[in-house]
Formats: sequence, C-alpha cells, structure tokens
Amino acid sequence: MRILSFKIIVLCIVLPLVVYIASTFMLERYLDARYARDIENSYLGDMGPLLEGSLPIKEVIARNIDFYLKGRTLIKLGLEVHVTVTTRKGSILYPAVFEQTDNPPVISTASEVARENFALMNEGIVLAVWTEVEHTRLLSHALLIFCVLLSVTIIYLHYRVVANKIKIEEDQRNAELSNLQKLEQENTHRLGVLEYERGNLQSEFDVLKEILEDEKKKAARNEDELIEEIESLEARLKENIAQQESQKQDILKLKDQIDNYDLGIRKAPQKKSKAAALVSKRFNTLYKNLFVSERALSGFLSLNDELKIKAEEIIHQLNADSGQVKIKRKVFGGKGHKTVYEVVFGYKGRLYFCRTKDKRIEIWAIGTKNTQARELEFLAGL
Repeated sequence: MRILSFKIIVLCIVLPLVVYIASTFMLERYLDARYARDIENSYLGDMGPLLEGSLPIKEVIARNIDFYLKGRTLIKLGLEVHVTVTTRKGSILYPAVFEQTDNPPVISTASEVARENFALMNEGIVLAVWTEVEHTRLLSHALLIFCVLLSVTIIYLHYRVVANKIKIEEDQRNAELSNLQKLEQENTHRLGVLEYERGNLQSEFDVLKEILEDEKKKAARNEDELIEEIESLEARLKENIAQQESQKQDILKLKDQIDNYDLGIRKAPQKKSKAAALVSKRFNTLYKNLFVSERALSGFLSLNDELKIKAEEIIHQLNADSGQVKIKRKVFGGKGHKTVYEVVFGYKGRLYFCRTKDKRIEIWAIGTKNTQARELEFLAGL
C-alpha cells in the first residue's frame, strides 16, 4: 500500500493558492457590500445642517466617511478601501477634488449653501465602494498562513489514515504467521513425544525378545503367549511409526503454507495489476469510442461476476450508442465541473461517465451503492 497518494500531494500543493485567491476574492466582495451598506446609511448624517446651509454637503460627506473608515480594524491590517460619491450628472462629492483658481474664495451665505446642497441632492447621489486586500500586509499574510496550515492538516490526516491501515494489515499478517508457527511448534513437540515413546517401545521390545529367547531356552513359558505379546508390541510399534510419518507430513504442509502465504502476499499486488492490464487491453480493443480511467478499471475488477457482466453490458451500449443508455441522474455539472452522469446496473452497481466535445465517452468510475460516497468525492475533484 502506498504511504501517500500522489493526487493528495498535488491537491495540497495547489490548495493553498486556490483557497487564498478564493478567500481573498470572497472577502473583498463581502466587504464591498458591507461597507457600501454602512456608508450609505451614515455618509449624509443629520439632514438638518444640510438643509439649513450651515455646512456644505461635500464637507459633511467627507467628515462622515473619514470617521467611519478610521474605525475599521481591517484597514489597519492591510485592507485598502476606495470610496467615491458623485451625483448622477457627474459632480464629484467625495473624495475632495482640489481645483486651482486665481480668484479669491467666495464666502457663501447659509441660504446659498442650502440651495446648493438641495440642488446636489436633487441630482441624485451615487455611492461606489470597492475594497482590495494588499498582498504584502498582515491580513494577506494571515490568510496565506491559514491556507498553508489547512494543506498541512490534510496531508497529516491522510498520512494517519494510511498508516493505520498499514498497521492493521501488518498486525493481521503477523497474527496469522504466529498462529501457523505455534501450530508447527505443537506438532514438533508431539513428534518428539512420539519418538520418545518409540524408543521406549523399542527398548521394551528388545527386552521382551531377550525374555522370549530365555524362555525358549528354558522352555518354561508358553510359546504361543510370547508370540502374541511380540505381535502386539510390533503392531504398537508400527502404529507409532505411522503416527510419526503423519506428523512429519503435517509439519511439511505447515511449512509450505507459511512459504505460500509469504509468497502470496508479495504476488497479490502483481496479480491485481496484471488483471487490470488485461481488462484495459480488452476494453481498448473492443470499445474504440470509449476512454476508461484506471479508477474505473479498479472498480470493475472489484465487482462480483454477475455485476461485471451487467457493467460490461452498459459499457457496450455506451460504445455503440450512448443515447440508448438510461441515465438515472446528473451528479455534477456547471461552472468549474465536468458534466457527469450516473447509470445504475444490477440494482447495486453504479457507473459514472461524461461526454467530451468530440462526442467521445469517458468512464471515470465504476462501483456499487456501498462505494457511492467515495466515487462522488472523487468525481467532485474532476
């Protein structure tokens, strides 16, 4: 099993930049709307002084907007706010525009100021607010650090999940090997006991033979009884020898099982890879109008035989005429995503494909209802 997925690493490299750009854009749009709403509610302030002519409208607008902007913490952290206030006829009310003139300033009366204020308000006031995050200030640095930490967290969590899976598989394999070794030790011990009993029986047999010879010489013992006892001992000896041979065969079988188990663990990924290559070669030969991804091939190989037949029937229909295939739903489609369709086969089976601009069919995933969540998560990243 791979320690880290190459796709996850690529995602975590690209993710900080994408999240940073997206968060900066969304923050600017949010602050545009919020600041525009707040300034629109406060930039004119009390209408009394404007209508009385005690203050010109430009001064009131400048004072209220400057006061509002001074209280914004994000501006101190690196947010740049641009505000313009104009009339519908194009007169600039904010920011202040300094005009050079050789004529001395004219002191206007309150009534003239009031008339001018009223006239400007009658023209209709247009407020425009837009914000911009400066990329060398504290705010942008904080956003970038957050994005990097998010990427590092994803890599760490992925590493932990894969490491736990590897540990579980290693523990299972070690437990099976331990059981086989324990069984081998028990059989070896039993073989030793049988060999010890064989030695005792052989000694007993030799003693009895000596006794038999002595009794024959003395003719003090019944020959038939001695022969029967010898035959009984010989039968027990043969039985013991047969048990020893059986135990030896069991030990040899256990050793072969241990060797085959280790060899099977090493060859399993090679067999799976070889099967995927054969299926891919067959699909490429039979279905010229299709592209089948590696994930789809892996999902196809994981199906049982009945679902494989159903899945290949759908693949054949897609290759011949995709319009005849009954689509259950469109799972993705829209800006930034490929349009992916879901097809159900054999009740439990799920197949996901999309159409290219040149009317080819791309099959991206094949699975079951149990793996649907993982397949949708994968398709969301296309």
